[in-house]
Amino acid sequence: MDDFFEVDFWEMIMRVTVTFFVLLILARFMGKKQISQLTFFHYVTGITIGSIAGEIAGVSKTPLLDGLIAMIWWTFLTMLMSYIAFKSKKARIILDDQPTIVVYEGKIVEASLKKLRLHLNDLSMMLREQSIFSIKDVHYAILETNGQLSVLKKAGQEAATKKDVNAPAQVPKYIPTEVIAEGKITPKNLTELNLTQEWLYEQLKKQGIGNVEHVFYAEVQTDGSLHVDMKSEDGK
Repeated sequence: MDDFFEVDFWEMIMRVTVTFFVLLILARFMGKKQISQLTFFHYVTGITIGSIAGEIAGVSKTPLLDGLIAMIWWTFLTMLMSYIAFKSKKARIILDDQPTIVVYEGKIVEASLKKLRLHLNDLSMMLREQSIFSIKDVHYAILETNGQLSVLKKAGQEAATKKDVNAPAQVPKYIPTEVIAEGKITPKNLTELNLTQEWLYEQLKKQGIGNVEHVFYAEVQTDGSLHVDMKSEDGK
């Protein structure tokens, strides 16, 4: 029990100080790309270096010199792999992966969602974070290597310019809402919109769709119309 309260004050001060300045110097060497954690590789590397630094500063059983060597060597390996990725496109793809198109010409790419293990709800959330409430407004959407979604809106859906400020605006009847996902109806969302499944079947029928299971994604628009994205026969 007495060992629990034993603290070598000056040793801990020295360890934290040395670790702080070494980490500061290493971070400077690694550059802004590492600090911003642009890719999964840099994210994991940043966490690992931080963990090593924390181990050196807070665990007296860890030899200071051993910990510093581990942290410096890990930094060197990170910089080496970054240099290789800079010189080689193949190495860059292996380390950082590459952007993936998830919406192509207004249609959701099912194969990309499966590959990324990205649910439709996740895609909708990422679009809403960019103030896009309807997939119908999207021409292209690309999931970048840092996990962020880049979106190109359809023509006419871009942000208004000064010439557009006098354009008439209509009050939306609905918030764009998912009502079918991967061939299954979402009853809860229909209820919140005060719509029925009979209404949904009728809307599908108007578009020549007789089976809900053939629909990959359907969304009620602000004007009450239904946007439908059919399942791809080849899953692409």
